[in-house]
Amino acid sequence: MPATAGARSGQAPGTAGARSGQGSSTAGVRNGQAPATAGARAGQAPTTAGARNGLAPATDEARIGAARATGHRRGTSPTDTVLATVVRAEDAPGPTLVLRLDQLPVGALALGGELARLRQALAGTAYADLHKIALYGPAIRTGTGTGPAIRTGTGTGTSTGPAIRTGPGTGTSTGPTIRTAGPGPGPGPGTAPRPDLGYRFVQALPDRAFDFRAGCGHSLLACVVADGRPGPVTVRAVTTGDTVLCEREPQDGAAGHAYTLSFLKPPTAPGTLPTGRPVDVLLGVPVSLVRYGNPYVFVDARQFPEDEAALQHRLLALRAEAARVLGYPPRSALPKIAAFAAGPGGVAVRALTVGGWHPRLALTGAAALAAAGAIDGTVVPAPTGPVRTPGGTVTVSTAPDRVRVHHKRATVLGRLELPWRIHATA
Repeated sequence: MPATAGARSGQAPGTAGARSGQGSSTAGVRNGQAPATAGARAGQAPTTAGARNGLAPATDEARIGAARATGHRRGTSPTDTVLATVVRAEDAPGPTLVLRLDQLPVGALALGGELARLRQALAGTAYADLHKIALYGPAIRTGTGTGPAIRTGTGTGTSTGPAIRTGPGTGTSTGPTIRTAGPGPGPGPGTAPRPDLGYRFVQALPDRAFDFRAGCGHSLLACVVADGRPGPVTVRAVTTGDTVLCEREPQDGAAGHAYTLSFLKPPTAPGTLPTGRPVDVLLGVPVSLVRYGNPYVFVDARQFPEDEAALQHRLLALRAEAARVLGYPPRSALPKIAAFAAGPGGVAVRALTVGGWHPRLALTGAAALAAAGAIDGTVVPAPTGPVRTPGGTVTVSTAPDRVRVHHKRATVLGRLELPWRIHATA
């Protein structure tokens, strides 16, 4: 049995992990520092008083309301409204637009056409460049019966809005249904708890299209924060199949709550190595392909020159080749890719995201890195302390049945009432 990262290192997760500082260096991965990227700058929280008070700025309200009125006047298709929450996770390249499924209009499909119109409504607002959308709702725990359905005031066992199901049942829904798992045993030794929430992530791409295949740990946390549940929350990520336990950490004096997110799957579980090999050679470079949270390509930065532009070019070429090997289309956001460097100070990582360098490290990337480090024979060393990134450090730990990512924070930036145009079908 491959040793876990915790067994290899014998270290407990540091508590100061995610709160360390900034830096700038052309050495990139090797010292864990990098100049601030445009993505990081663009992803900053709005500074308007409305956003600080948890409300949409007045100018945004006016623009969105005007767009909604125009849609009604033109009469092009049925238009309703939906309440959206904008949440910014501390280490994410930008905020997430969070939508609760049972609050979508009746008949909403939440697919590309409707989401494209939703993004158009953000034009001219502080969130015009938003690239992450998260849809979530209470998980319907169905076994032999219908289970508790999402109710919109029309009856019991039936939902007029979208639902998220965790197993087969006979309940009906006139909106989109997301099934998050098949039937299985209840919580017990060696089994994941039944989820409280189901969650679907949508990545908006630079060409205005959407990728429905990827996952995002920061957007998953955004759903938990938007929902406002105080206790431990178990979330089923329907896109990737992961079950993630989100637990608040004790208050440390900082504003808001920090969370530990536990991916409830052994890092050595079947499927973590999608090719079945700990090392693959792509374009002459040894890499480890890992599927944990998201599919990732990990490569030792010593294989490349220190020049940042050259490094990015080589990583993009490797990512494209890995996409071909794993069967992803060229325009997909998957697989993700990160270069690491190991030294006396621990592991440092640089990662790419949609549109450029990630300001720190994706939450799923941190989980995948820890899982890779727990498997014998991969190119990734087991982290023995906080992982250094351009924006600070990320703290991970492993156990035989899970990978944990510690000290994650997210803040509600505002709430918006947006027009939702139902996709017309024949």
